[in-house]
Amino acid sequence: MQQRLARGEAAALGELYDRFASLVHSLANRVLGDEDAADVITREVFTHVWENPEAYDPKEGSMRSWIAGITQRRATARLRREHREDGSQSAEALEQIEEKVRAASTAARADYIVTSMPASLRAALELAYFQRHDYRQTATKLGVTEDEARRRLRLGLQLLSSAMTRPAPHRPRGLGPVR
Repeated sequence: MQQRLARGEAAALGELYDRFASLVHSLANRVLGDEDAADVITREVFTHVWENPEAYDPKEGSMRSWIAGITQRRATARLRREHREDGSQSAEALEQIEEKVRAASTAARADYIVTSMPASLRAALELAYFQRHDYRQTATKLGVTEDEARRRLRLGLQLLSSAMTRPAPHRPRGLGPVR
């Protein structure tokens, strides 16, 4: 994909957009809480990808992670600009912004994981957590053994737990943000 983008293949950008636009828009909207601003960030992210395909390094992680990182940085920068314009530059205001970004990023990763996990795992989780079925009822409803229902629930929860971010390192007061 990176090579195709570097050659200027518009179809490659279209494929990338089809694959990741909902992730980008969802993450930007969660951070900013504004559909129009999320639309702008989405355009900015894909413009950046189109203009800078060489910036992606597969050794650093997946294309999805790279694009999500660009989105998070752009949305955070916009949020900071808005707070500066409002006069909210205190350390507490900046910490609140960072916490909001971390929470939005975690939620976006969880959404992506749920939508991309196999239907059998998603169905088990939906029965157990949204319909309040225990593993026996889940097994019956899915037509699988109780052991299989437990396995699906455990695997689904393990996948979801990977969405959780580590807590931010504690910074002594007076020091700027970690870069």
